[in-house]
Amino acid sequence: MTLTACGAVRESRVNPLNWFSGSRSTPVQQKTAEETNPLIPQTTRGGLFSSARDAAREYLGTPIDQVSGLVIERVPGGGIIRVTGISEVLGIYDVRLTPADDNEEVDEDGVLTYRLEGVRPARVVRGGSERQRTVTAARRLTDNQLAEARVIRVEGRLNAQTTSRR
Repeated sequence: MTLTACGAVRESRVNPLNWFSGSRSTPVQQKTAEETNPLIPQTTRGGLFSSARDAAREYLGTPIDQVSGLVIERVPGGGIIRVTGISEVLGIYDVRLTPADDNEEVDEDGVLTYRLEGVRPARVVRGGSERQRTVTAARRLTDNQLAEARVIRVEGRLNAQTTSRR
């Protein structure tokens, strides 16, 4: 407590209150589709009833068009990533921050990457104000996950927001 009151420590990298403050927008590189054979299944089956169980858990979200805000809020034992995005259509629901890779680990450069995704309604309605199309999602991270990450990146369809330790 006394160290955070000290002016030199308050503005240094040692102070956890300075971690992940301020974010900036960067463009997203469009990925090309990989050549795959649609006749070969990408997952293995675990049993007779596992495919029905997996189908019920499958998330059908698509990336939100634009990520407009990224904030890391400190909480006891970790932090909460809170992301705001703007969709091009009205009615997006079940908005989530999904890991860019399957195991939710920090890559070799110290970057922890998520995608802001939401499920589109069956009947797509375009238009509406920006405020009506704004969505928010959050995800809790532990202190261990935050300690490994130097940069947290959240990608949308058109851009990405990043925040890093000072």
